[in-house]
Amino acid sequence: MSDLNWETVCDASDLLPEIGARALLGKDQVAMFRIKDKLFAVNAIDPFTNAAVLARGIVGSLKNQIVVASPLLKQHFNLETGSCLEDETVSIKTYAIRENDGKIQLALK
Repeated sequence: MSDLNWETVCDASDLLPEIGARALLGKDQVAMFRIKDKLFAVNAIDPFTNAAVLARGIVGSLKNQIVVASPLLKQHFNLETGSCLEDETVSIKTYAIRENDGKIQLALK
């Protein structure tokens, strides 16, 4: 991941454990999470409603997967792969994310 171009989106202290935050990466709205000191970033748009709400979703574990549940229709999305647990034909984009020198950074593609 060192050969990627990174964009700083916030201070690391702004990303609280198990509370989502939203950032803009180019034209993409990204939902970011810190869960057990691991960072995750996925598209913030709920594909079932087209609303930018996934950063407000509830995080947890379901079927041995780390997930975020959409606050609207309650579908669960795997934070590592983006796949929807309730509908395998639906997924959301995932993004490379890191903490670097006290900053949260997302990879530009």
